[in-house]
Amino acid sequence: MSATRRLIEQLREHALVIGEVTLTSGATAGYYVDAKRAILRPAGFTALGELVAERARAWDATAVGGMTMGADPVACSALAAGADVKVFFVRKEVKQHGLARLVEGPLLEPEDRCLVVEDVVSTGGSTLQAIAALRAGGHEICGVVSVLDRLAGGGDRIAEAAGAPYEALTTIDDVHPGRTDR
Repeated sequence: MSATRRLIEQLREHALVIGEVTLTSGATAGYYVDAKRAILRPAGFTALGELVAERARAWDATAVGGMTMGADPVACSALAAGADVKVFFVRKEVKQHGLARLVEGPLLEPEDRCLVVEDVVSTGGSTLQAIAALRAGGHEICGVVSVLDRLAGGGDRIAEAAGAPYEALTTIDDVHPGRTDR
């Protein structure tokens, strides 16, 4: 079975929550996908790692990361799957102590090609924030990957902001094909 199929099965089994929720954007929905419930289990993490490492190689990424919390397991899965990349995390704001960094992890060099990752994309707000932080630091973005796209328009905004390809490994149609909010 393909890594994509395994990932979809893990998301269906462990991450799909039916019931009214408020999304990060403030909108309400009749379902929620808590991807971390699936990707922080061995089968989900392994499938995800294969897919993200494959994208990193295909787009010649030298660094993988995004906005912390959503990007953390996604970026680490690529490293665990053998991708030859640095992993980084973008904070919501510069920390006021230590090295006062916005982007944590190994220092990104001007020649690094960043693959921005996210767990779930709705409007794309968190991913756009990570892209802006990387751009402000002068870093090149070679692509953007999400574990799941809720198909709420965020993907187009992300691709435009990144100036690079955006790919969702799965969509809500894969994980919750019976949803009624189409």
